[in-house]
Amino acid sequence: MGLIKAAVGAIGGSMADQWKDFFTVPNGLAPTAALFAAVPQGTNAGRGSNTKASDGVITNGSKIMVPEGYGLILMQDGAITGFAAEAGAYEWNSDAQDPESIFAGDGIVSPLVKTSWERFKFGGRPAAQQRAYFVSLKELPNNRFGTQSEIYWDDAYMNAQVGAVTRGTYTLKIIDPILFVKGYVPASYLEPGTVFDFTDLDNDAAAQLFNEVVGSLAPAFSMYTNDPSKGNRITKIQQDSVGFAQSLSAAVEQNYHWSSARGLQIISTAIVSIEYDENTRELLRNVQRADALSGARGNSNLQASVAAGFEAAGENAGAGGLIGMGMAAGGVGIGGLQQPVPGVGAQSAPPPPTTAAPAPPATPAPAPPAAEDPMAMLTKAKQMLDAGLITQADYDAAKAKALGL
Repeated sequence: MGLIKAAVGAIGGSMADQWKDFFTVPNGLAPTAALFAAVPQGTNAGRGSNTKASDGVITNGSKIMVPEGYGLILMQDGAITGFAAEAGAYEWNSDAQDPESIFAGDGIVSPLVKTSWERFKFGGRPAAQQRAYFVSLKELPNNRFGTQSEIYWDDAYMNAQVGAVTRGTYTLKIIDPILFVKGYVPASYLEPGTVFDFTDLDNDAAAQLFNEVVGSLAPAFSMYTNDPSKGNRITKIQQDSVGFAQSLSAAVEQNYHWSSARGLQIISTAIVSIEYDENTRELLRNVQRADALSGARGNSNLQASVAAGFEAAGENAGAGGLIGMGMAAGGVGIGGLQQPVPGVGAQSAPPPPTTAAPAPPATPAPAPPAAEDPMAMLTKAKQMLDAGLITQADYDAAKAKALGL
């Protein structure tokens, strides 16, 4: 009693030659359609003559063609009496002695589906009339998510709570059709002519999924950004659609048990936009500055800045400017390299007064700064030369200045 496999891959015009009346998926389906009743095929390239109503009811001897990417479910009074996931042609016969009611088909049916089959299959003798439904086994695109206000999560890398408004889409897949139909689809969608579509705005069951995804975004962001294998960077989320989909799917499963209770799974995501709040944007700027000044790149930036300073000082004041910059570069102190030259820059004593009035006591001149050891100055200049902070010409000029040549 049940489905009997007639032919594998018997599709196209050959079906109309073999069977004048057969059931299959309706024409013009949206790529987001998930569940719908089978319809009788009346003509195929001008052949065949079936013009019956599309009520999805099959009887003994009814032929059913299952296209690639779809699973066939037979039901009686809400109970599942048959299931097939392998593409091909089948025949329903309630009097068959030992028919196969579930077909693996190159690993399409997982152990989870077989477990659901044993759990929900019909326990008695199926009647002569059955209803046939098709379930999409493909990825179902264009499922949207988005937040109207900021969501917040703790970010270990920035050691702070960060927030953002985000929106995007995800693809969904029915990984257990039997569990999906029995555990989630409302009865109103198990009627002829209705289509269960996750993107339908009037589908309350789909709207519930949207709310659950939005409710899982914050833990998904936290799970992704705090995972060392993901680089601990929130800025990588938009580049890693599969990686973030795994985090989102795990968060949804943890909170709402999509795969274990509904037979659903998120496969991939596409984040259209992330708008961080003001505090998070400032944190990101600080992190970018820290990254630019860290490690070998930071040393290169520092040396380039010091070299630019030396170049500017040399252009403005020659070798004397290089000696008197008063900076520390590469760990070498260069302040005080300039040796004072007696008589240079010192003011001459004023001439004696011509009047007979006694001259006021002269203010003692400030003591000249202690001269630094020329050997120490030359050693520092040589270290700067070896570090590439000054040129050979700069060093020669500093040497001459230090020795008073």
